[in-house]
Amino acid sequence: MGICFVGLAKSCKFAENLQNEFLGMKYITLPTSEVRRLSFYLAMEEYVARHLDEPDCFFLWQVEPSVIFGRNQVLENEVNVDYCRTHGIKLYRRKSGGGCVYADMDNLMWSFITSEENVNFAFNRFINMVLLVLRKLGIEATGTSHNDVMIGDRKVCGTACYHLEGRSIVHSTMLYDTNMAHMLNAITPSREKLQKKGIESVRQRITLLKDYTSLPLDDVKTLIRETLCQDSRMLTPAEVAAVETLEQTYLKEEFIKILQ
Repeated sequence: MGICFVGLAKSCKFAENLQNEFLGMKYITLPTSEVRRLSFYLAMEEYVARHLDEPDCFFLWQVEPSVIFGRNQVLENEVNVDYCRTHGIKLYRRKSGGGCVYADMDNLMWSFITSEENVNFAFNRFINMVLLVLRKLGIEATGTSHNDVMIGDRKVCGTACYHLEGRSIVHSTMLYDTNMAHMLNAITPSREKLQKKGIESVRQRITLLKDYTSLPLDDVKTLIRETLCQDSRMLTPAEVAAVETLEQTYLKEEFIKILQ
């Protein structure tokens, strides 16, 4: 039986067509399974966008405790640098806009690379992907005008996007679980910003996927891949080496703007 969306599709047939559209995506894999730095996966997105001749690509990834902040953010205003250094939390800047995010091995990072050049359309397709997966898990969720995914009135997934010639890259952090102490202390949104939203704590604004499903994280990863992709494309060792070279641009001090 097809998957029906509340507020997303007018019919089950539409949802079936939506899923069929995503099944044309290629899932991008690596020849080895070690966990890499967050900067590697940012470079991998960019490499795929620039060099792979596929209309839609997708992959999931996980990282050791890290903070990733947006293209236009001032590091010291958004991140408790001392706390991160004390607790071994790495800091990275991405090329997309948006806010500051804490990530660890209990989060799922999503990367969607598409030939859709209209950023709004790319965002919309990606949000539909996430809603499709959550609906398959039996979870009612909604997208917002800020391109967040909400379960009830709490955020489970935030997204950001940037554009290259002929390509859009959308990436996202989905909270399956997290180290809440690190999340609360590594990121330092101003009290003024929180009060503007009428909320006094980060914890009150987010929710965890594990509270809505009995599936362990690895099974959720399998469900996401099988829902969205039928085919895969493994990067060659030479392509991985090219990604590693590109990664160095994300690690330059002048890009990260961290005082060592």
